[in-house]
Amino acid sequence: MNLDENDLFKDAMEDVTPLKDCANIHWLKTPQSKVPQQQQLDSEDNFLIDGFIEVIPLLQPLEYKGEGIQQGVLDKLRHGKYQPDASLNLLRQPVAVCRRSLFSFMLQARKDNLRNLLIIHGKGRDDRSHANIVRSYLARWLQQFDDVQTFCVAQPYHGGSGALYVGLRKSEQARSENRERHAKHSR
Repeated sequence: MNLDENDLFKDAMEDVTPLKDCANIHWLKTPQSKVPQQQQLDSEDNFLIDGFIEVIPLLQPLEYKGEGIQQGVLDKLRHGKYQPDASLNLLRQPVAVCRRSLFSFMLQARKDNLRNLLIIHGKGRDDRSHANIVRSYLARWLQQFDDVQTFCVAQPYHGGSGALYVGLRKSEQARSENRERHAKHSR
């Protein structure tokens, strides 16, 4: 009996189920605890600006380095030396949705003690494109988080000028674990 290609394909796909529509956030490290996600954060909790913002020209690369951060940290981040722990996809979403998604994503990243993030915002063809407006808001929003030490344009294999690497401050728990680990080696 000779099966044609359609039958082979159907047999191979027999037990496949469609993915749920949750591909906007991709956690590369498993969350530490299973906490039910809050569906809606109160607008009072979200401190990110939502009014008018000056649009950043497309040719100007996004880059930020917090006070006291060494240039070498930013250089390593820019060259993709730090693997992203999680990513957020904001492609083709309204600005209000991007604002809420970013806020909850950053809170969860802090809870999970993540250090390196990838945020995909997309590329536009002109300064007034939706992707560039989201990109301009991102530059402002990320600087409003105390935990953000640095951010810069991603490498081409992570989205290039349509994505950002974000470096977060080490949590107090991670600092104490690091001190403990190095204290054991020095004995």
